[in-house]
Amino acid sequence: MEIKEVQAILDAKVCIGEEQLEANVHAACGCDLMSDVLAFAKEKVLLLTGLVNPQVIRTAEMLDIKAIVFVRGKSPTEDMITLAKQKHIVLLSTHYPLYLACGKLYEKGLGGGGEA
Repeated sequence: MEIKEVQAILDAKVCIGEEQLEANVHAACGCDLMSDVLAFAKEKVLLLTGLVNPQVIRTAEMLDIKAIVFVRGKSPTEDMITLAKQKHIVLLSTHYPLYLACGKLYEKGLGGGGEA
């Protein structure tokens, strides 16, 4: 699924990375614990989280995550936007809570990658 489709499905605002919206993601991970995200470690994954701190960007960088969706109307800080720009990570923000955002994407065909 292209990131621009994720944006449309979640009625999300693009915080940074407008030029990368045609990139593809193959799975989604909805999580606030970055240690769990590290354990998930999947290629071309979309991260959905309510956690807003630079560690989210650092975790995404380590796992080569190309896009992050902040849920519940949360927005990244300017420091996070700057770091995401340097690392070429798309940042989106949606008003949906984590559960509904994941469900909407799953309903449209974006799976979780077969994790336990």
